[in-house]
Amino acid sequence: MAYDYLAPIDDMRFVMHEVLQAPKAWQQCEGRPEWADLDADTVVAILDEAAKFSREVLLPLNAPGDQQGCTRHADGRVSTPTGYREAYQAFVQAGWPALPCAPDWGGQGLPMLLDAAVREMLIACNPAWEMYPDLLHGAYETIKAHASDTLKQEYLRKIVSGQWLAAMALTEPQAGSDLGLLRTQAVPQVDGSLQISGSKIFISGALHDLTDNIVHLVLCRLPDAPAGSKGISLALVPTVLPDGQANALSCDSLEHKMGIHGSATCAISYDKATGWLIGEAGKGLAAMFLMMNSARLHVGLQGLAHQEIATQNAERQAWDRQQGRSAAQAGTSAIAHHPAIRHILLRRRALLEAQRVIAYRAALALDLSAHHPDAQVRQREQAMAAFMTPIIKAFFTQQGFQGASEAMQVFGGYGYVRELGVEQTLRDARIAMIYEGTNEIQAIDLLQRKILADGGATLKAWMSQAQQEAQQCRQAGLAEVASRLEAELQQASAALEDLLARLPQRPENSLHVADDVLQGLSYTLMAWAHALSMRCARQSTTLTPAAAQAKQEVHGYGLQWLLPQSGVHWQRVRAGDLTVPPLQPLH
Repeated sequence: MAYDYLAPIDDMRFVMHEVLQAPKAWQQCEGRPEWADLDADTVVAILDEAAKFSREVLLPLNAPGDQQGCTRHADGRVSTPTGYREAYQAFVQAGWPALPCAPDWGGQGLPMLLDAAVREMLIACNPAWEMYPDLLHGAYETIKAHASDTLKQEYLRKIVSGQWLAAMALTEPQAGSDLGLLRTQAVPQVDGSLQISGSKIFISGALHDLTDNIVHLVLCRLPDAPAGSKGISLALVPTVLPDGQANALSCDSLEHKMGIHGSATCAISYDKATGWLIGEAGKGLAAMFLMMNSARLHVGLQGLAHQEIATQNAERQAWDRQQGRSAAQAGTSAIAHHPAIRHILLRRRALLEAQRVIAYRAALALDLSAHHPDAQVRQREQAMAAFMTPIIKAFFTQQGFQGASEAMQVFGGYGYVRELGVEQTLRDARIAMIYEGTNEIQAIDLLQRKILADGGATLKAWMSQAQQEAQQCRQAGLAEVASRLEAELQQASAALEDLLARLPQRPENSLHVADDVLQGLSYTLMAWAHALSMRCARQSTTLTPAAAQAKQEVHGYGLQWLLPQSGVHWQRVRAGDLTVPPLQPLH
């Protein structure tokens, strides 16, 4: 059985138009008048074209690219797998890189929500290839917001069009998550440029053959910079200078990785390379976080996409695989009927569809935070996107790996061999839990910066919205659904209130239970997504009766069978007497 992918366009449309009612929200964005014409037919037409490109162009390159990998040549050039360059040229010619970028810079100005759905399909079909254009939008946002007019004029249009790609150079051998330890130096020159010297590792897409120029955004230190993160600046360092000369940077090696073999992950040396300051000196991290926040949402979409393709193929396998004697009519011995397999498939489908609601809600929040005419709405939606981002990055990528693992279980021994494809999804999915800030860092960020920093105001605002959803479910005749959501909101609220009250006396608790807070809130968000989806399916005027019933069953399964898992995490959050003993070194 071929490893295949059918884009879930019906579910994407249902989430965007019926669950989130995105067209109504887009029409409120006066700064984007073109969004008013984004009706269901237009959106589906765009998604259909993206699905066609993903399945027909990218998916056939996925397994061969994994086996071939990238090549570093003796002269320092880096080649991507066969077919990657042609696929990227087709991607650019079709205008896909410019989808969410501003028309002022040559973009199509379409919503981030629509871009997220397109990106989900690209990732599902070829995650290694998608890594190359993945950082384009974050680089665009960073340069547009912080670079000088000269740099914007030189680089922005070519990045928007996809003519040039970008890379994000953060990590150094001695400075992983703690960027305050980085050593790359930037020496000012008389012409206003910077001379960049240092080494970076784990740089995705730093050198390749897809475009003629690659724009590196490099974290570095000016000579008078203080120690720590406050001394970090951001520089734009192209591989090809404006005069056409090659810049003084080189690929020392390619990383030999567990997965995403078709993505060129480089160790880079900057040997007095020419660059230019982006933003203010010493404010590099603030500028870079525009790129990081975009990247973290995209990594969360990787987790979602890995789950979708793995679940689809596991479902096909479960219906094709016949095993055991049937006590009923012929043809019912497919393993899909076995309770253990049914649990796996229903669990994966319920998790997947709830996560799509959450991811698309965050993308819609980014649209509204940028373009809604009401400043209070913009501020509220920006806070909502910031609150949801670490959950999406951490929980979705964890489920991406777990989903691929459970899909492999459905395949049995066949899943463990290369030919059927699910083992590649498992390998490709694992890195997403690590890069763009490990999942453990996401948990700390969620609790300390997104909950404690504003006294829980953003979280309380969301819980109030979720409580309103419970009331709407009750009015729609879904009393049991409303009760489950209300109970989860009460449990989460009580646990977090206990934690907030305890922290002044035991501040170390914030680190000890950060992961439980993230996991607990992930299930709380999913409870809201399940309830909202069930109500919308029940009230839908576009779903067929069979499709509406199927959606209610899947989301009902999530509330009944998956939601109780949150209690484990909230119990630990509330247990103030739990201690974490010191870890003794190995002898």
